[in-house]
Parts: sequence; structure tokens; C-alpha cells
Amino acid sequence: MNATREISPARPEAGVLAAFEAATGFMPVDEGLALYAAALEAARRTGRPLLEVGTYCGRSTILMAEAARLAGTVAVTVDHHRGSEEQQPGWEYHDTSLVDPEVGLMDTLPRFRRTLHAAGLEPHVVALVGRSPQLAALWGTPLGLVFVDGGHTDEHATGDYEGWVPHLAPEGLLVVHDVFPDPADGGQAPYRVYLRALAEGFEEISVTGSLRVLRRQG
Repeated sequence: MNATREISPARPEAGVLAAFEAATGFMPVDEGLALYAAALEAARRTGRPLLEVGTYCGRSTILMAEAARLAGTVAVTVDHHRGSEEQQPGWEYHDTSLVDPEVGLMDTLPRFRRTLHAAGLEPHVVALVGRSPQLAALWGTPLGLVFVDGGHTDEHATGDYEGWVPHLAPEGLLVVHDVFPDPADGGQAPYRVYLRALAEGFEEISVTGSLRVLRRQG
């Protein structure tokens, strides 16, 4: 990819958007564009790395990586790559093509690596493979954006919030995915994290579908 190309601030170029749409994952295009706009704004304003919890196969990572590339920083993505609760056998989002036949467990890491390679964005991503709370405890660099999109139990969503938000720079952005105020629409753990962020002083700056973008105050 041409490192000097220019794009609209709120929309990636066609090739990047096509790679996003072709990647395995669940994020709709409108939510992806909102994530991209937030990531680009945070990266350009802070110059800090952008961090995602919940890599899966790299669909949203593509957009964060492109934003990081344009701003001269890096996207960091965190996942153990064994799949979240709803992706295990017998659950709605289980994908048998992502099971490692040798060990009989989910392994999304190979698909993720192929996704980034196809998008031409590997140099702009640092992939951390492990449990989010353990990695957060080792982390020491301020972040321009934290995107919480990992496990959807209260334990995991709260652990992601408590582990990574302390590393968010002043005026940095917190993005929470799968926020459903109505329990009939989806699990409530991300919604509770979103409410907690508001109660702790974050300012909501955009709502797109189930994606919420909030700014950390001063």
C-alpha cells in the first residue's frame, strides 16, 4: 500500500474498506466507519498507540491499523485467540472452520494473520496473544484509544475496562462495542461498562448502532 495516499478523515480508502468487509467478523460497516473515525481522530490528536481488546479474525483491526498508519503510530490488538463464550461449540457464533483440528480448540490467530497480510497492514499492528488482564498488568505506555470488544460476560468486560482504561491518556477515547440498553437485543455486560464509564466522568461523543465513543476528561 502507498504510504503517502490521502483519504477522507472519516472514511478509509476503497481498498481498506473492501478488506474490512471481506474479513471474518461481526461488525457492521456503519459501526466500522465510526470506529475508524474515532481511531484516526485519537491517533492524530494524541500520537499514542490505539488498543483493541478482542481481535477475533482482524476485521476491526484493519480499520484501526489504517488509522494508526496514517497518523504514524501503531495499533495494538489483544486476544487469546481461543474464542469468546458465544463462539464455543454448541453456541450461536461457533465457526467450525476456526477450530484447530490438532488440539480441538478454537484458534483464530492464523485467520487473523492472513487477514492483516491480505490488507497490507501487518507493519502497523502489534498483536498481543494472551489474557487481557494479564497483558494489561504488564502494559506501561499511554494509549490514545481503547476499544473494548472482548468477552461479553461481566467478568471479562469489567476486567477489560479496569485493566486498560487506567492506561488511557487524558482526552483519549474509549470505544465500547455491543452496547444494548434493551436486554432483548443482546447481553448487558458491555452496556454496564458503558454506564460505568459515564458515571466515572467520560463524555459520550458518538453513537452508531451498538458502538459508543466516549472521551476521557482532562
